Amino acid sequence: MEITIDEKGIMFRIRKTYHPGMDALALYEATRGVWRLGDRRKGAKLGFTVYGREIIEVYTIDEWLPAGTLPYRTRPSKDFDKSRWEFRGRVADEAIRNKYIGRTVSPVLLRGSNPTIYTWKYEEV
Repeated sequence: MEITIDEKGIMFRIRKTYHPGMDALALYEATRGVWRLGDRRKGAKLGFTVYGREIIEVYTIDEWLPAGTLPYRTRPSKDFDKSRWEFRGRVADEAIRNKYIGRTVSPVLLRGSNPTIYTWKYEEV
C-alpha cells in the first residue's frame, strides 16, 4: 500500500548497502550515515530506511554529527568526508513504525538518483 509521509523526515535509499536478512545494527548503520546533506537536515525528526519503494525501518533522529564521528561496527571504517553527515538515533516508537514499515513510497518521490529525499517542502529551519 502506497503511503504519504506526514512527519518531517528524510528517506534514505540504501540500494548498495542493503541485503536481505541483515541484522538491526547493520540496518541502522547503513541508514544513519554517511550522507551529503545541507542545513535543511536539522528539520528532520525521522529517518526512513527505503529499499526499492518499501519503507523497511524508521528511526527517530536525535542529533546530526559530522561523518565518522560515531564508530561503525558492521561496515568498513575509513576517513569519511567531514562535509558529509550522520545521525545518532534510535528505532522509532511502535506507533510510527506500524504506520510506515511495509508501506511503499510513490515512484514520483523516488525518481532521480539522489539517495536522500526530504518528506516536506523546503522552508527555513
